[in-house]
Amino acid sequence: MPLIRKIRALGGHVAVGAPMAQFSQEHLELLADAGVPVHDVPVDRHAVMNPLDELKYVRRVRALVRQERANVFIPYTIKPVVFGTFGARLAGVGRIMPMVTGLGSVFIDNVPSRRARLVRGVAVGLYRTAFKFADTVYFQNPDDISDLRKLGALGRSTRVDILAGSGIDIEQFAEMPLPETSGGRPRFLMVSRLLADKGLREFAQAARIVKSRHPQVEFALVGPADTNPTAVPIDEVRSWNWITHTPWLDDVRPALAACSVYVLPSYREGTPRSVLEAMATGRPIVSTDAPGCREPVMEGTNGFLVPPRTVEPLAEAMQRFIDRPRLVEEMGAASRRIACEKYDSRFVYDPMLRRMGLLPE
Repeated sequence: MPLIRKIRALGGHVAVGAPMAQFSQEHLELLADAGVPVHDVPVDRHAVMNPLDELKYVRRVRALVRQERANVFIPYTIKPVVFGTFGARLAGVGRIMPMVTGLGSVFIDNVPSRRARLVRGVAVGLYRTAFKFADTVYFQNPDDISDLRKLGALGRSTRVDILAGSGIDIEQFAEMPLPETSGGRPRFLMVSRLLADKGLREFAQAARIVKSRHPQVEFALVGPADTNPTAVPIDEVRSWNWITHTPWLDDVRPALAACSVYVLPSYREGTPRSVLEAMATGRPIVSTDAPGCREPVMEGTNGFLVPPRTVEPLAEAMQRFIDRPRLVEEMGAASRRIACEKYDSRFVYDPMLRRMGLLPE
């Protein structure tokens, strides 16, 4: 919505094409109030690529682009970036501006399985072809650019730029007072789909270590089950009786208000929106020294970074907030400051808007 609102405010017309099932009624009402038409363009982000299905998708995008007479096309997530770009190209769009908001699980493992190598190879080839039609490709961290170039998916001549994530509405996610907790102990929160590559099991194991030392410390997890192949079974999550699990919240702000420290030990991200939301509300961060995860965290200033896929360092990072309670307030204030200075959604899309000609260069 921040990018849509900004384009509309600058006099641009916006239409959205996406699977209608992904929208809540609230989102549909917000788009309707903003005067933005929404078109149902189904796509299964987890399904194995089927040539007939992808051809149908290309045709749908081409028809929609022609119907809306679009002269700028902004796709994100791999299938829209690849096949949506093909459809927009066939429709004659003059400016295609893909947004790569992360590379996904297939690019995480340094030594991938045979199947993952095959899927990665296909993805690299598709990216390479699609990016040739792009005016500018927008990323959220430099590691994704570097890795795609090493794999041959991104040519040196392709214009790229880096955005500070998807931005955060610093008024919607206003600074919140820290909660009063039992004995002044911090309360730790993780918000994520139930995926292994989000560091879910590492969080659970580290929480168990800390809980064994400090029984009064509380750990909360908010996130739905997922159909992704890397999903952690819901029965396993339910067995973690030292963590309070909430499957779904329409509004995450009450969970943020109830926590002292936000934790996301993910293996790789674009720029994690949940971290930006926690920072904006004034919460310190524990995350990983991994692509996309390290960018929002200034080590020792607004949080701590630990190696990905590790448990003991994660437990020790959380332990620091128990040993030195003042860190919660000090680092939380730093998080809010960084969120306002670097990730304010009113400004993060300005490079893209300048490229569209909606803002002066």
